[in-house]
Amino acid sequence: MKKILLLAALLLFSPTVFSQDTEPEEVAEPETELPSTAYYLIRHSEKELSDPTDDDPHLTQQGLLRSAKLSYVLENVKFDAVYSTNYNRTTETAQPIAEKNGIDALTFYDPRSMDMKGFVEETNGKTVLIVGHSNTTPFLVNTLIGEEKYEEIDESVYSHLYIVNVLPSGEKTDLLLIID
Repeated sequence: MKKILLLAALLLFSPTVFSQDTEPEEVAEPETELPSTAYYLIRHSEKELSDPTDDDPHLTQQGLLRSAKLSYVLENVKFDAVYSTNYNRTTETAQPIAEKNGIDALTFYDPRSMDMKGFVEETNGKTVLIVGHSNTTPFLVNTLIGEEKYEEIDESVYSHLYIVNVLPSGEKTDLLLIID
């Protein structure tokens, strides 16, 4: 009797077992998420002012400490590239952050002759640090966001950190942080 019940159960359920489609289901591939682009822009740290004829001063001890602090503040940001003007004060500001990110060589730029369209294309989808000056850094931020929002930085201010995010949709967000 048990064998008959077992056979009946097998026959009853076998059509559903054997009639299942054996072809694998199509699995929808996840949409590829396009990366956003992040720009971090800072003015160089405190520079030596003792020689007014020196056009390329180095950082002061306070400036070196600020640069080290910035590298600590930004330690969880993985930069793909670090841009700097070709001056002692900007390269000395950028170097600690570049070193923490394994970037051997800074990329130099001249804000007076910068091809912004080419720069934006080259840095698309990357996270980039740009070290500049009191007059050039806000100008670059304004150019990246497409509006005149930020004014030149006062010569005594070294604490501004601008962050510009460009989403794949083209939407842009900006933020100004004060790092003292």
